[in-house]
Amino acid sequence: MKIMADLTTKYLDFELKNPIIVGSCSLTASVEDIVQLEQNGAAAIVLKSIFEEEILLKADHDLKIAKKSNFIYSELSETLDYIDIHTKVKRLGEYLKMIQDVKKKILIPVIASINCITNLEWAFFAAKIQDAGADAIELNISLNPMDTGKRDYEKLIQNIVTKVLKSVSIPVSVKLSDCFTNLSHTILEISKTGIKGIVMFNRFYTPDIDIYNLNIVSGRMHSCETEYVKPLRWIALLSDKIDCSIAASTGIHDANTVVKQILAGADAVQVVSALYLNGKGYINQLLTGIEKWMLDKGYFSVQQFKGLASYKKTTNPAAYERIQFMKYFGRIG
Repeated sequence: MKIMADLTTKYLDFELKNPIIVGSCSLTASVEDIVQLEQNGAAAIVLKSIFEEEILLKADHDLKIAKKSNFIYSELSETLDYIDIHTKVKRLGEYLKMIQDVKKKILIPVIASINCITNLEWAFFAAKIQDAGADAIELNISLNPMDTGKRDYEKLIQNIVTKVLKSVSIPVSVKLSDCFTNLSHTILEISKTGIKGIVMFNRFYTPDIDIYNLNIVSGRMHSCETEYVKPLRWIALLSDKIDCSIAASTGIHDANTVVKQILAGADAVQVVSALYLNGKGYINQLLTGIEKWMLDKGYFSVQQFKGLASYKKTTNPAAYERIQFMKYFGRIG
């Protein structure tokens, strides 16, 4: 009789059948693809993000066109308000229908994703998304690297989260950037807002330069296998201090990396690039690899080894601190 490992894990308020979540991407933008992801073993999916900028810029574009017809619209501010609202509602309606269609086809949790940059009126979208049937919401909060003003981004994120939490009762998670002066403080403070989960970390668009045509081009689209080390470090350092779920994101390319993130304290991982490179069926290979490692090590459930290599539980916590950098490059020790 074949011994089976228990891969179940708790993330947000869900009992997931395994730790593999498909992150927000074009693979989660159609019902057909999402059904196939579930069939191949995905435990949850994060829908492709609806972008705040996308909605607001489209509304702004329609308003500018309307205002050119001065004879019709010059004194009718109510009409302009209608155009503004109609454009936003139309784009949101497409997203809500996507949620409804997906929920009819799959059983695993559907996490809607809002890519946001402000705490403006878009927050009412969250309640609509909940009503459409989404099981949870992931706030993918983007920070503009060219913003040179003195802004308290931590407070901005807290304001966004507060507004959304007032609007919904389903679990809310936050996908964070690692670009904060005091990252540990920021993560800990945001974790206390009432959210159910934190995703570490967002992976932003990276430009490159074509030295032959002297043009700006897109950098590497997919994450590298080595990019997992940054979320690994911070999950290991903070997992024992955070009272909400943690998902590791970026650089998750093989089963060993999934195991490492769980050992560090993650409840689940978000996979994207590995599926672009290897296909949807690769989820099954990841799960097979995790199970094989568990049985080889004598573990029969994910909970048995979760967090064993976190900062608090590892026998060598200094390995996560700066002293190691000094040791290797400063010839200390």
